[in-house]
Amino acid sequence: MEHGDNHITVIDEEGNEQLCEILFTFESEEFGKSYVLYYPVGAEEDEDGHIEIHASSFIPGEEEGDLLPIETDEEWVLIEEMLDTYMDSEEE
Repeated sequence: MEHGDNHITVIDEEGNEQLCEILFTFESEEFGKSYVLYYPVGAEEDEDGHIEIHASSFIPGEEEGDLLPIETDEEWVLIEEMLDTYMDSEEE
């Protein structure tokens, strides 16, 4: 993961680089990790006007760190709650 401004470059399973925009990041003391929510730049909205948002964990402070997969259902619940809160605040 390389990042600058509000973007990161993500390398997919096939080795392709994709520029993504960071939606937001947050830390969880409960899991001892930091998380980033992001989506591909130029992503197409679906018929409901939504875009697919990706989430990964990372180690803060590393300029070119790796994005790590979300490992547990409990982490996904936390991420979904944080995303809901973020989306609610954006709508206001």
